[in-house]
Amino acid sequence: MESIWEKTVKGRAFPALEGKATTDVLIIGGGLAGVLCAYMLQKAGVDCMLLEAKRIGSGVSRGTTAKITIAHGLLYDSLIRRFGEDKARLYLDAQSRAIQQYRRLAVKMDFDYEEQDAFVYTLADRERVEREAAALLRLLPQNAPYAVSLSKAEGLPFAVAGALRVTGQAQCHPLKLLYGLAEGLPVYENTKAVELAPHKVKTNRGEVSYRRLIIATHFPLLNKHGGYFLKLYQHRSYVLALEGAESVGGMYVDEAKTGLSFRDGGGLLLLGGGGHRTGKQGGSYGELEAFAARYYGGAKIVGKWSAQDCMTLDGMPYIGQYAKGTPDLFVATGFNKWGMTNAMAAAEILTDLVLGKPSPYSALFSPSRSILRPQLAVNALESALGLLTPKAPRCPHLGCALHYNPAEHSWDCPCHGSRFAENGALLDNPATDDLKR
Repeated sequence: MESIWEKTVKGRAFPALEGKATTDVLIIGGGLAGVLCAYMLQKAGVDCMLLEAKRIGSGVSRGTTAKITIAHGLLYDSLIRRFGEDKARLYLDAQSRAIQQYRRLAVKMDFDYEEQDAFVYTLADRERVEREAAALLRLLPQNAPYAVSLSKAEGLPFAVAGALRVTGQAQCHPLKLLYGLAEGLPVYENTKAVELAPHKVKTNRGEVSYRRLIIATHFPLLNKHGGYFLKLYQHRSYVLALEGAESVGGMYVDEAKTGLSFRDGGGLLLLGGGGHRTGKQGGSYGELEAFAARYYGGAKIVGKWSAQDCMTLDGMPYIGQYAKGTPDLFVATGFNKWGMTNAMAAAEILTDLVLGKPSPYSALFSPSRSILRPQLAVNALESALGLLTPKAPRCPHLGCALHYNPAEHSWDCPCHGSRFAENGALLDNPATDDLKR
């Protein structure tokens, strides 16, 4: 189930790191966030190195629909109510800066960057969309390069109750971007971190000494600090690539968690949805195929793949010092399905922190902020149920019972989102090892 991105790019292979090595900043994780960190650190003159257990881009980055936008569902109205206007404006500013960075990169490299309008639609609650539009208009500066308005989302093949439209957003080919960024960077593939110690990482091929460590492994792999096993859960979503479907002329996402998303790309329509918490049941491919048959009956399915997202307790990523007691250890995780802009924001924030420069966003995204959110109880309950279920197989991460995912023929963990193939091979972290037979 290769994504269209994997089918349409041939990236160069990077060597494995053999023996012992030393670096100022070590980055673990070769997705977009990790590669952007290495790219920015190298530009700043920092001695750095990136390790990837498999191939760069082989994890979550290969499955993204690559929408580069400030329109993260109906988020800003809730941020204002939860944190106040100043913090909501700061979050918006971080996303806006990220879009500007991608625009600058598009001048230097070809990654199919294309400006598009972004739409967030609702099938049932127009009032929520109106509140979100009002919130964004309050938060955006007068000279903002984006226009916000209400829309009927006429590019969709069905009627909506209302939609938010934001102009001047963008989409891209994420793996072309990733390989373009990685060119010339100290990247080492097939080099798995197997043991983390202060200022030293053992790999499957040797050992790396470092001064500072950035963990960009999607779900953080170090359990004894930060409590990420309680602060995060994972959510799966599915994508069909349709040939012969009518263009939607923009990027669309339903405000509902289990809704659909749409975007054009490479002459295809990318239809996303069928989502569910990892380890639970959801619509998956069947829901998308039924929708495609109803609304795009003449189209042909030429690709299908899935993706997994880390979700935080309050809707904002965890970017910064891994935990209060780890001054030389940093993390970027919990992008809540908006990895394109949040990966860029993470790279900027972590580069500043490594350089000892103040970042206006570090407090907002701090992983040590309050965890007293309703989602915490849900995560704790899922973990308790997973541990108490008398069932095998069990996840080697923290011992939760795995559930079979018939849509993908995998064993998935409802506690923290680890996934395994039917033969026991590890598919998705936070687990670091295959299932034992």
